[in-house]
Amino acid sequence: MALTGIQIFKLLPKTNCKECGVPTCLAFAMNLASGKAELDNCPYVSDEARDKLAEASAPPIRPVTIGKGVRKITVGGETVQYRHEKTFFNPTGLAALVNSDISGADLEGKLKAWNALQYERVGLNLRPELVAVKDVNGDKGAFAATAKTVAETSEFNVILMTEDADVMKAGVEACGFKRPLLYGATAANIDAFAELAKADSLPVAVKAESADGVEALTTKLAAAGIKDIVVDPGSREVKASFEDMVGLRRAALKDLNRDLGYPTIVFPCEMADNLDMETLIASMYIAKYGAVVVLSDFVGENIFPLLLERLNIYTDPQRPMTVVEDIYPINNPDENSPVLVTTNFALTYFIVSGEIEASKVPTWLLIKDAEGLSVLTAWAAGKFAGDDVGIFVKKSGILDKIKHQELVIPGFAAAIAGDVEEELPGWKIIVGPREAAHIPAFLKNM
Repeated sequence: MALTGIQIFKLLPKTNCKECGVPTCLAFAMNLASGKAELDNCPYVSDEARDKLAEASAPPIRPVTIGKGVRKITVGGETVQYRHEKTFFNPTGLAALVNSDISGADLEGKLKAWNALQYERVGLNLRPELVAVKDVNGDKGAFAATAKTVAETSEFNVILMTEDADVMKAGVEACGFKRPLLYGATAANIDAFAELAKADSLPVAVKAESADGVEALTTKLAAAGIKDIVVDPGSREVKASFEDMVGLRRAALKDLNRDLGYPTIVFPCEMADNLDMETLIASMYIAKYGAVVVLSDFVGENIFPLLLERLNIYTDPQRPMTVVEDIYPINNPDENSPVLVTTNFALTYFIVSGEIEASKVPTWLLIKDAEGLSVLTAWAAGKFAGDDVGIFVKKSGILDKIKHQELVIPGFAAAIAGDVEEELPGWKIIVGPREAAHIPAFLKNM
């Protein structure tokens, strides 16, 4: 059970050494209770207190790391039922399925195509992380070879899917160095799977016939010393599966049931007969509450919206998404191209830049830091004032890229035009359209 700040404070050394980065132990305790600090930041906490605090401050849903390398992913670790209560921390892992009998050429082609599905957004590289290798015929050699190819020839991490312990052992031997997720341990094979997982410190996923059967399996694994567990309550009917996801989350967060406090894995690939429907189902689980979502394939038009949804859902709602203050060239502008300026609110940037791209007009887009506020909100809050915009334009370096002195400001910030002109003598300040949809026509008319 989570401790209050005062309860944590009683376990701290009370030296007020400031080495944790805050002035007092009480302030550190309050930060620790609210999840804003790590226990390791305190260099003087006793081992006894550390054990108590580590257990008490552990999130109700255990964080589990799958894989290694650049696409390593941590799932779970959540502390709230609803995102607006605080935030969701560890994004849903996205996996695509390959059967163990796939030919080498087909697998190579899939991995190459899937690896190309990477998108730049808000300064982040968005991409799927996992490939699930499914045993379809009990052939240990084929299963191991497929898993090895995925692990050795791609950045993707691996989910090994079989209920045969011998087949799973072959898969672990082939790609254990990539820390795969072992799926799925059932009541029939759990002892053998526990041995495999414990030998190489690998995460293991349990599969039950229903949500009620999950607890017995996780309890048994925990008793064997295995802590990195993922759960599949077993339902493949959408409504029932969704109810299981919500029920498991509530049991972990509201009832503080540690035996159910593990991330989940769901299979839209087994709930629909086409990829578009799988994508719709996957979008539901990204919001509530799939930690790993397995699809039958990755295709650009399907994975891109899921990656964007995931980015939005797992962004702190108390901190607006922003882009870096900078000069953004769009459509290969030159020294005679128009110059537009707007705020660094991510949604504003993507809407405006998208309309500029659609116009086909080469343009310089200046993005000013306005603490992530939209144009109208930033102007009202004094974060997009005329003198500030003028100073930013002078310091941005745009004068080294253009020969003219014309600046287009957003229509909703028309009131700052005079102040911008005062800060930029000799410049012509043009008030642009209020709606981004009117930008293409506006630029073409310029």
